Amino acid sequence: MKKRTIFILIVFLVALVVGAINIIEPEYAYIPRKGEILNDARSNVGHGTSYDVWGVTVTPEDAAKLLQTEDGMEMLSPSNGAVEVDEDFVELGREIFYKETFDNEIYLTDILGMLDGPITITNIAKAILKLQGGHTDNLRVELAENVTIGGKNYAKGEKIDTGLDVPKSALSPLGMPISYQDGRLKAGVSCAACHATVDRDTGMIIEGAPNLNFNAGMMLALASNSAAYFTNTEVDAEKIKAFIEDHDRTVETTDGKREPLPDPEKLERAVDEMLVQWPPGNFDSTVDLVNNPAQIPDSFTLGDHPYGWNGFAAIGPFKGLSSLNNNVHAQNSDLLAQADQSNELFDIDKEVYIGTILQNAANENYRFDPNSGMKPSEFLKMIDEEPDVPGVNEMVKPPTYPKISMFSPNGTVISSPGFHFGEQINAMSAYQNSLIPPKYEIDEATKAQGREVFHRAGCISCHAGPAYTNHRIIDNDIVKAQPSRAKAFEDADKLLEDSWIYSFDTPVPIPREAKAIRVPTEHVDEEQKKLTLAQDENSSGGYKVKGLIGLKWSPPYLHDGGVAVGPNEKTDLGIPGTLHKAINPDPYNSLKALVDSHLRKKVVAANRKSKPLQEANVEGIGHEHWVDQTNGFTKEEQDALIEFMLSLTSSEE
Repeated sequence: MKKRTIFILIVFLVALVVGAINIIEPEYAYIPRKGEILNDARSNVGHGTSYDVWGVTVTPEDAAKLLQTEDGMEMLSPSNGAVEVDEDFVELGREIFYKETFDNEIYLTDILGMLDGPITITNIAKAILKLQGGHTDNLRVELAENVTIGGKNYAKGEKIDTGLDVPKSALSPLGMPISYQDGRLKAGVSCAACHATVDRDTGMIIEGAPNLNFNAGMMLALASNSAAYFTNTEVDAEKIKAFIEDHDRTVETTDGKREPLPDPEKLERAVDEMLVQWPPGNFDSTVDLVNNPAQIPDSFTLGDHPYGWNGFAAIGPFKGLSSLNNNVHAQNSDLLAQADQSNELFDIDKEVYIGTILQNAANENYRFDPNSGMKPSEFLKMIDEEPDVPGVNEMVKPPTYPKISMFSPNGTVISSPGFHFGEQINAMSAYQNSLIPPKYEIDEATKAQGREVFHRAGCISCHAGPAYTNHRIIDNDIVKAQPSRAKAFEDADKLLEDSWIYSFDTPVPIPREAKAIRVPTEHVDEEQKKLTLAQDENSSGGYKVKGLIGLKWSPPYLHDGGVAVGPNEKTDLGIPGTLHKAINPDPYNSLKALVDSHLRKKVVAANRKSKPLQEANVEGIGHEHWVDQTNGFTKEEQDALIEFMLSLTSSEE
């Protein structure tokens, strides 16, 4: 009787805990404390309240004077595009950077099936437990089942390099918030997954450093419905049609006709084969139907405008940085947000587009059945918590929707209910602009010699100013880098409109009477805009001159990340000799390959031997500005130059 009473009590307590979990829906995200961060300091924090007015910084001193006048108060009003920046705002940006998913766990877990394939939450937890409170910059996770991807067989129990970073004593990977919703565990992705990393030697966090070995392509390919990322590969409208087998699995299109959906298994295999080609540290952030991932950028952003590999984020608050932050969450983690533009951008009917993404959704509650008699858009509205908002992430429609703009190249703006319009992306911008990479110490004589070589070699002609960039887009006919990414926005002009957004004091959800304001674009040179959008008939598009702050923490180099050399420059050549072997690129040797023609030739040859890299458009070519013996520089001068570039850790130096 006593045992039965204890058993009933245990069952009751378990039921109570489960019930509480279902009501509370707990979540967890790792945020490092001050003593766990390797970065030496931050800039522009704690020095009073400043304002950003369309990318122009108003200092605390000037702000104090302006606020004493009526015209000054009007100029610094959020209704005119001003963003107030103080220490609390920067800290809000930091919290969002680590924790905020904007509900992308719905797309990533329920639709994509990030945890429903061979990588499971159980095996991720098991891998973390094996660390015994230690750290790693590459969590190796056992596969829960056999799988074949891209013609390669992976066995159950085989460990996969995920590139996920796990700090000391953390319960989940960095930038991967875990939550319990709708009766199941879900995982989302925050900015920190890609733009912060665990230092392999010390275990400390480097805020703003790119996660150079994050194996995003592999993790997407292992998801149960990776076809939900088909637009980021080379599966275009014609290939979609080629995968049609069952002409009875049809949907009603927007014009009342009927079109069949592609076979989910065939589509899945095709998308998997392309995703797995992405090298670690790369992500394809454009829906241009070309498999061309770009290197994950750092977040040492102050003065490094315009943003993006081709400078597409050039307008709005913080000189375009908020536009870049918006693009990451409004597009890269929720492709359903492009549904209203799918016909113009992809030549795929909206209903076919939605049905293709949802027909094999991991969670059956989000899975569209073509035999249901419903339109895919009707089904999406039924399952979406905010049916009047595009996609399933927390977004709003700007006044120009469904058209796109230079501020919002995907057409939507990420914003969570309870915040003001743009508040979160602006806070992240303020936080990122405060980040300074850890110092890299060299002696003053070497630094002086390296600076002199930097000037004499002509590097200063493009890499000038506090952040070592002239803020220009250079025609790829001059850069001679891998050409595919330079043309990624060439179809954008089909939907491009003037940039209109809502006043920054507008609450979310957006009220009907919300004030619309125009984002200034006059400062963007028309020829530069043509290069970004690849609209010039005589041009192939262009690449932005990258700033040089934090090079020590951001190898490999160039826009495709192809300039990679490991600790042994004789054997660790290119992506095949480094990241494909779980060897992190060495910053010194990789920079040497950037300026040494002999070493670069070897790196490019190694990359070109890899069929997956060729199909992902990764070569490591371009930027042929040699500082070696072919141009009359000694090995000592080359060494000093490399050391000097590695020492650039602050735009305030």
